[in-house]
Amino acid sequence: MNLIQSIKDKAKGKKATIVLPEGTEERTIQAAGIIAKENIAKVILLGTKDEVEAVAQKFAVDLSGLQIINPTEAEKFEEYAQDLYELRKHKGLTLDDARQLTKYPLYFGSLMVNKGDADGMVAGAQNTTGDVLRPALQIIKTEKGISSVSGAFIMIVPDCKFGENGIMIFADCAVNPNPTAEQLAEIAYLSGKTAKALVGFEPKVGMLSFSTKGSAKHELVDKVVKATQIAREKYPDLAIDGELQADAALVPEVGSSKAPGSEVAGNVNVLVFPDLQAGNIGYKLVQRLAKAEAVGPVLQGMNKPVNDLSRGCSIDDIVNTVAMTVLQC
Repeated sequence: MNLIQSIKDKAKGKKATIVLPEGTEERTIQAAGIIAKENIAKVILLGTKDEVEAVAQKFAVDLSGLQIINPTEAEKFEEYAQDLYELRKHKGLTLDDARQLTKYPLYFGSLMVNKGDADGMVAGAQNTTGDVLRPALQIIKTEKGISSVSGAFIMIVPDCKFGENGIMIFADCAVNPNPTAEQLAEIAYLSGKTAKALVGFEPKVGMLSFSTKGSAKHELVDKVVKATQIAREKYPDLAIDGELQADAALVPEVGSSKAPGSEVAGNVNVLVFPDLQAGNIGYKLVQRLAKAEAVGPVLQGMNKPVNDLSRGCSIDDIVNTVAMTVLQC
């Protein structure tokens, strides 16, 4: 069984409810039909019933089992607007402003998740990452003790002995351009949680650098060393080491030579990159040169699960992202 199918099968048992704010978008409606048919999640589509039904008819999508909510006519509209006002009044938001924002599906969806009327949210087929994250960060906020969100990829590398038989987590490859040492420590912790929740393996985290255990001196290396120390203090149960060069992290012989005594060197399955340039370049190189499958990005660090799609996403991408979101619930 491949990893994606395994994630879908695990999702079926959780019976989570996922809201899709872009409920009138063609790929989203087609994906929702598949999700409902395969019992991956209960789906709520946001939009007018007429628009949703017109698209569903065009693509022969069975809407039975799907819930359609028009935010402006929703029973809980005023309750959600009041919630938003209470959350943002310290920022100068008025109740009338809150009512206007609540009409927008991305705000309405975030309010649903925050209230517990949905377990998670997936969007981005029509909206930019900034548009998706803004209401989520304002309303759902980050996990307690976490200062920022990050984006991880599940990398599935064919014919590869590294990681867990070619499966690894790469982070942060999507969000933070230049994380602080504290944020890198958080990314390590969150990526470990992603490894457990989505892939099911015990994380062995390598904090990557161009230096291994003091082989080079530079302030960039110092940040990774500090991040490793912070992670060890804050998350004592996390198997982590750094700073490590990529070969010392992945190759057992190199790890034992360059970092003797390390509990993870040479056996790392979660790679934490020092900044977004390295992370984004790294995952795309592996994706193209090793013909790897890059699943994600999976958004980490939200108080409740929210995931962002590429505007070029496929129907399968939406289905798979919903399944991963369910496992984060």
